Amino acid sequence: MMQKVWVQDLGNIEYGKAWDLQESLLKQNLEKKSQWFGKPDSERPADIGTKHFFFLCEHPHVYTLGKSGHMENLLVNDSRLKELNVSFYKTNRGGDITYHGPGQIVGYPILDLEKIFTDLGKYMRGLEEVIIRAIAPFGIKGDRLEGSTGVWLDVGTPSARKICAMGVRCSRWVTMHGFALNVNTDLKFFDYIVPCGITDKGVTSIQRELGHAVDEAIVRQHIKAAFEEVFGAQLAEMALNESPVVA
Repeated sequence: MMQKVWVQDLGNIEYGKAWDLQESLLKQNLEKKSQWFGKPDSERPADIGTKHFFFLCEHPHVYTLGKSGHMENLLVNDSRLKELNVSFYKTNRGGDITYHGPGQIVGYPILDLEKIFTDLGKYMRGLEEVIIRAIAPFGIKGDRLEGSTGVWLDVGTPSARKICAMGVRCSRWVTMHGFALNVNTDLKFFDYIVPCGITDKGVTSIQRELGHAVDEAIVRQHIKAAFEEVFGAQLAEMALNESPVVA
């Protein structure tokens, strides 16, 4: 069954504001589910009213640390963060530390996986497949690295490097957080952290791989098309001023 997913481009949005939006929608979906906890499947309607959302955005400079991350992977102190004009958040997603900033496309799917498939590993591989397909039209071959999430280039060689980081939270099969694809990103900001806690591999961007900047609007279109294909979804656009509320 094709799933309807409300999609919205949030533009350049402060990380905390985007996080609050995700939390509010996750909470609304969980409230819908809570009405049926402990009740037999025979009493449960086919659709309990949860809804899917997919947000694309860009953040001002920010480092975020996953719930299992290590503070020592942030290599600068508070005063240096202030000089760099970079904010910092400890988050409730999986993974270690990463960077978000201008020129990077961040995606936040809020999906009720009970309507799709109840397999978190399969969900992560699906997100990776979305990015692998989205960067292919630029002549970039993305791949997976065993034991790590995200999308990588030249896996199995000394020059293996990550182009897209991922980290999610899943509560009662409702997801939040997501991926960060480096498009025209200033990669120097990764020098101040140990990205994803990995010390022996680098990071890259579409711009670095091609030698020139690309139109981020085109990349977003490729991401949306790949998302529909991978997750069997039908994306429905929401206007920026339209409130994404679970009715």
